[in-house]
Amino acid sequence: MTKTYQQLQQLDAAHHIHPFNDNAELARSGTRILTRGEGCYVWDAEGNKMLDAFAGLWCVNIGYGRKELGRVAAQQMDTLAYYNSFFGCTTEPTVHLAAKLAELTPGDLNHAFFSNSGSEANDTILRMVRHFWAVQDQPDKNILIGRFNGYHGSTVAGASLGGMKGMHAQGGLPIPDIHHINQPYWFGEGGDLSPEEFGLQRAQELEAKILELGPHRVAAFIGEPIQGAAGVFIPPMNYWPEIQRICRKYDVLLIADEVICGFGRTGHWFGSEYFGIQPDIMTLAKGITSGYIPLGAVMFNDRVSDVLRDKGGELAHGYTYSGHPVCAAVALENIRILQDENIVETVQRDTGPYLAERWKQLGEHKLVGEARIAGMVGALELVPNKAERRFFEERGKVGGLCRNIALKNGLILRATNDAMLLSPPLVISRAEIDELFEKAWKSLNETADALA
Repeated sequence: MTKTYQQLQQLDAAHHIHPFNDNAELARSGTRILTRGEGCYVWDAEGNKMLDAFAGLWCVNIGYGRKELGRVAAQQMDTLAYYNSFFGCTTEPTVHLAAKLAELTPGDLNHAFFSNSGSEANDTILRMVRHFWAVQDQPDKNILIGRFNGYHGSTVAGASLGGMKGMHAQGGLPIPDIHHINQPYWFGEGGDLSPEEFGLQRAQELEAKILELGPHRVAAFIGEPIQGAAGVFIPPMNYWPEIQRICRKYDVLLIADEVICGFGRTGHWFGSEYFGIQPDIMTLAKGITSGYIPLGAVMFNDRVSDVLRDKGGELAHGYTYSGHPVCAAVALENIRILQDENIVETVQRDTGPYLAERWKQLGEHKLVGEARIAGMVGALELVPNKAERRFFEERGKVGGLCRNIALKNGLILRATNDAMLLSPPLVISRAEIDELFEKAWKSLNETADALA
């Protein structure tokens, strides 16, 4: 029996606990129920069509409705729906995906460990990094350093590695021996420094923290090339090379969390390439399957892998669905589409620069203090006075208002505090970018009118 929209909302309120929501408030207001997607658009159960300028949750890189992925998944299910990677076993898609990722990722990141999500991938690195140093007779080299407002998932380890104070307030986090330094957020925290001066200053906080804790204690530094969930903080171009220099100086492993930036988001296959760095470890998820099926991975370089293999003994870590053959098959097909259709190259050379041009035009609006963008990830920082670099007194109210107005105008953007975040499918066309601009400008105007 088909249920009405209201009945579905009631069922959801009665039985479904939503992540990162005030579930009591959501039960009162009602959920938005999505029913189908095609290209850059999604439709809800009431028939409303929306341009999804956030690609689901940073992840639908090749767009909605690619039937090739469904066919590949069905074929693999018919052939071998599941087998594990324990007990010396694996499956063909898993083998091929590990080899493909070794080919795609920069440098000697030649070794893949599979998980079900980015959170699990980052949970994995905490154990593997500590194990890496322990088997080399350095068990005290067990501290990991992240950044305030960094996001590395919602597991206990992932949430601890991240520096979200709201997450740390629930569940007794962070766990011991995880520390944080300040974020490279020039608009909000750069003061009178130029972006370049600020980038060096914030990067050098890592060196100060390593010296404070002791180089013999610090195992690794983890960061997103671009801090996504915090508000799309795009660091100055000199920031990451300085971070890498410091890590190399003190023999601290450099971990790039590429869950958001990977698979073309910046116009490069990986954000590390965009900033010109070579991590020792890289975590992947989201765009690896374009969100069509859950999958995460950790890529280790030869140095780390050789130690874990030759000295680590039996690896006492893994998941039932590590290297799931259906997920691996879908990932391979997703990567094939990205490659065969030159999607990443098109973002870099054509649609990405065009989107940046139109996004910067939105920066001329009286509500926008900064329009920042790299490839196809960006943010509009909404401010009370365009001439000043300061925030609204009640952070988040205006951003939430603008997000809701945009939804009514058929445009999906994410709001973090008062920043409107952008992360569209990489297949977005120039015509759709123009539509995005028009709907965003209209929404900004209506937000300004509501504040007047």
